[in-house]
Amino acid sequence: MKKNKHLRNLIIAVSVVLFVAIIVGAVLVIDSLNNRVSEKITVEEAQELLDTTLDKLPTSVADSSKYIRQNMTVTVNELEYGNKKDILLKCSYETLDVEDAISEHINDLLNIPTEKDGKAKSASEIEKELEPIIMEHLTNASTTSGEINIYVYETADKGLQVFLDDDVVDTLFGGLLTLRTEIKETNEIVVNGETVDISAKNSLRSGLLQDIALKNYDNSIPDTSSAIQRWWNDFCDEFYRNFIEDGRWKLLAQGLLTTLEITALALVLGVCIGFIVAFIRCTCLKLGKLKFLDFICRIYLSIMRGTPVMVQLMIIYFVLLLPLGIEKFIAAVLCFGINSGAYVAEIVRGGIMAIDDGQTEAGRSLGLGYLPTMWHIVFPQAFKSILPALANEFIALLKETSVAFYIGVADLTQAGLKIRSVTYSDFMPLIAIAVVYLILVLGLSYLVSLLERRLRKSDRS
Repeated sequence: MKKNKHLRNLIIAVSVVLFVAIIVGAVLVIDSLNNRVSEKITVEEAQELLDTTLDKLPTSVADSSKYIRQNMTVTVNELEYGNKKDILLKCSYETLDVEDAISEHINDLLNIPTEKDGKAKSASEIEKELEPIIMEHLTNASTTSGEINIYVYETADKGLQVFLDDDVVDTLFGGLLTLRTEIKETNEIVVNGETVDISAKNSLRSGLLQDIALKNYDNSIPDTSSAIQRWWNDFCDEFYRNFIEDGRWKLLAQGLLTTLEITALALVLGVCIGFIVAFIRCTCLKLGKLKFLDFICRIYLSIMRGTPVMVQLMIIYFVLLLPLGIEKFIAAVLCFGINSGAYVAEIVRGGIMAIDDGQTEAGRSLGLGYLPTMWHIVFPQAFKSILPALANEFIALLKETSVAFYIGVADLTQAGLKIRSVTYSDFMPLIAIAVVYLILVLGLSYLVSLLERRLRKSDRS
């Protein structure tokens, strides 16, 4: 019988694994098929797309860049489709040799006066002064030509996009980007055979750079990933940003440790209080004694079970303990311990009252007093029956400690909220808190089920 059960469980487990493998494989195949360009284009359409993209580049920049574009020709010769939603445009180009035309005159361009009427010229004033000189050099520039490969990517939101990285732009604009880098790194010029330091003349350099400005293109590869890939990439980015970056996972680990410490200490306190209260109440019900203490216990039970634990926590800390300078952690342990004690008391009382009175009478007939009878006969039997309920109270107590952050205790919940306040992400931190609590509760529930199974076996034996 037991072998058949194990075989059935093995078949179910293998079936589940195969089903998951088939689903994952199907998703990967579909995703791979979707990784090709869905829209075919002609050479003419590619040429129009490329020209439109290049025409937009010199918008709102220096006249020199517009002049270079006007004297530039890029011709698409053939297309080649790739496996990453990309199209390779094999092109030939002819453009002005900007770098060669300007670089030999950098000394002269960076040697103009930087003051006028005793005042320093601004970068805008220097730009206007140098602009006609730059345009004159470009007018006299020679041309350069060659072959170049340009990629087009198909994106989900913007369709076909021409990808222009720095190398492509630098080549098509005749080394303009290389020239800009050269100007930025020029700290010395030679004037009449003497070296002049211009490292402090930032306005001079800025004015010249504005005359050959061109930086209104995106040099990052367009996102061609599928919906599944984008979701996974976004998920990984969010996970890294919320937990890995700056070691934020340590906040959750420390918060979890604090939560477990509060839960364990509160459980010990609650069990002690619960057994004492249950003993007083049972003594009053069975013997009619300790009525005053029973009255106090009933008030305690009514208050603890009739008010929210969060309100109790704030009253205990802010009203009672904060003026005494008692720490938040201790206040949380006391609150949850006292609150749990009320529920433990009723669980224990129910277990004791469920024991037949004949057990008590049998103990008394053997010459045992009331306390020895309760300790040696009643309590062991009651404890066996209430143990699963006590374990479930431990699970409930674990979840209730999540409100400890209201008084500033650095528990698991506050750790997640702290990460949320830094990353401005709601999903990851809150889901992480829920998942950790769920794993703890599922683990404890499994242990409780094992305990109940063991007790049932012992009852049958």
